[in-house]
Amino acid sequence: MQKEIDMLDVQKIREDFPILKREVNGKPLVYFDNAATSQTPQVVIDAIVDYYSNYNANIHRGVHTLSQEATDAYEIARKKVQQHFNAKHAHEIILTSGTTHSINIIATGFTNFLDKGDEIIVSALEHHSNIVPWQMLCDRTGAILKVIPMNEEGELLMDIYDQLLSNKTKLVFTNHISNALGTINPIEEIIDKAHEVGAAVLIDGAQSCPHIKPDVQALDVDFYVASAHKLCGPTGVGMLYGKEEWLNKLPPYQGGGEMIEQVTFEKTTYAGLPHKFEAGTPNICGGIAFGVALDYMNSIGFDTIAAYEKELLDYGTQKLLEIEGLKIYGTAKNKTSVISFNLENIHPYDVGTIVDKLGIAVRTGHHCAQPIMDFYKIPGTVRASFSFYNTKEEIDALVEAVKKAKIMLR
Repeated sequence: MQKEIDMLDVQKIREDFPILKREVNGKPLVYFDNAATSQTPQVVIDAIVDYYSNYNANIHRGVHTLSQEATDAYEIARKKVQQHFNAKHAHEIILTSGTTHSINIIATGFTNFLDKGDEIIVSALEHHSNIVPWQMLCDRTGAILKVIPMNEEGELLMDIYDQLLSNKTKLVFTNHISNALGTINPIEEIIDKAHEVGAAVLIDGAQSCPHIKPDVQALDVDFYVASAHKLCGPTGVGMLYGKEEWLNKLPPYQGGGEMIEQVTFEKTTYAGLPHKFEAGTPNICGGIAFGVALDYMNSIGFDTIAAYEKELLDYGTQKLLEIEGLKIYGTAKNKTSVISFNLENIHPYDVGTIVDKLGIAVRTGHHCAQPIMDFYKIPGTVRASFSFYNTKEEIDALVEAVKKAKIMLR
């Protein structure tokens, strides 16, 4: 682990991110809202500018040079995503607008596959985007939504999961990592046990992909989803991985151009994968930049990233817990670089406001995970989420800012 950390030149990496040079409220920016959106390196910004400056054109439909260049770049990006996640085929990668879009494609597609009384399982640690689409699916089909509960540490109760599984279980959905608490869920066990009862599994990888390099074939997962903007890429683009046999069975999510084979007023036939799920003009430059962002992160190395972020997590946890009256929510043995905390008798929004005045960006609120906050009987938390371009010195600045907030708000 120490060897990987020693290989990381954080100061050199920080030079790759223009935004880290700016000031906020007269203070150097300390960006600890990475779980919401990571920052963007210059090489990705350059890729976006290059597209619009040199070969901006629609893809897959034109014989002219610009269209062919854009098509080639977009499909190369798809191949990069395939290789990064180790999908068996490039056409198993559907480029979407992000994780929420990807989840809704599957939730909508399963409408005709479920009957009244069938069961769907989600976890208590889910983001709203992995709760609401399944509730809507249950409303349409009469299926029943069941929940894997959590404990005080923010870990799933896997013995209850075993009890929830049955031959009525058709789908299981869980996040790989909790955005609110940083808990890394035992998805290998979740997938294997679901498959034993014949259920399909979707894993929400929005929070895991910045820290872990998932291998979808090794996991044997049916669907895996992610967003580029958590991975140093642009907003508005993401991916849905699905096993070929599942994607062939599911109906198209939207109708329009690109997803068709033949159209007449009497009948339309649909294109093959991946275009069947990619109606309309996509976020072309976003897809291309997504591929560049993956190249950038792979050049650093995910083992190196994980080792360094673990060091930041341990350091930040230790320093914050030295503040009297501070409580951390989410103390799972297996977690990533997210610290959700509150100061006793102080609303998280008030802490976040004062911390921002000192140039430090944290997230406050329920983090689109209200059931978790309801479990702890709190309105929300202050969430500091670290990335590989953050430093211990920045954590020190956060600790001092929280101490000032405590003094001011008491």
